[in-house]
Amino acid sequence: MPETTTASEFDRGVALAPHPDEPGRYDGELGEGWQIGGGVNGGLLLAFAAHALALEAGPAHPHPLTVSGTYVSASRPGPATVRTEIVRRGRSLATGSAILSQGGEERLRVTASFTDLAALDDEVATTALPPTLPAPEQCIGIEHAPRELIAQAALLERLDLRLDPATVGWALGQPSKEGRIQGWFRLADRRPADPLSLLLTADALPPVTFDLGRPGWAPTIELTVHLRALPVDGWLRVSHATRNVAGGYFEEDCEIWDENGRLVAQSRQLAKTPR
Repeated sequence: MPETTTASEFDRGVALAPHPDEPGRYDGELGEGWQIGGGVNGGLLLAFAAHALALEAGPAHPHPLTVSGTYVSASRPGPATVRTEIVRRGRSLATGSAILSQGGEERLRVTASFTDLAALDDEVATTALPPTLPAPEQCIGIEHAPRELIAQAALLERLDLRLDPATVGWALGQPSKEGRIQGWFRLADRRPADPLSLLLTADALPPVTFDLGRPGWAPTIELTVHLRALPVDGWLRVSHATRNVAGGYFEEDCEIWDENGRLVAQSRQLAKTPR
């Protein structure tokens, strides 16, 4: 996953430079445009750290297969460092770990395995089905969000997100209480999706607790994403759901489908329930 010069906001958001005097270290800048609730979005952080590991893993293992991150402290816009370690390079997998820090303070700790998704067996046997959604133009876009929400979530302006009207009753004070939010997703500048950007997609929808009548910031404790296939260009269908809110925490399960109807990523995160 070599560095490229690009106009894409996402690619600028995860851009990294190797440190000349410290092998395995990469430095970059967490931009203000990826904030939500004062901190940097957890999916963007996971992609930032995974990008460093991909660079370290090398061209034989270009894509994340599984990435798991534990969020140690809230990240802020500004300089950030990722220190990586590849613990094993095999024929089909490279496995490593990374620590993202700012000013010497640890923000995120990641373990991950990388592979070549294009070389995977093409057999698919699944009972999973993509969510049934109205057409994107019949869904609810960011332009309908309250300006005060946008002011606290600059991230939303980087995304073209169209939510299923059946799962946005919470915006009118009428949550369904089913614990599901789903919709169409793509980056606002139309950058084609790839395995790295799917890490952002997995954490881009509003917290599913909104649909339970519990709006508010839901800090991520742990997020694991499994990449299943290379996505085709176009809209992604994204579905978030929860089945258990207990002890002040909830799980959020995500599925991401591409326009060919292929399940390209799955994730689960544990987050704090909004107060």
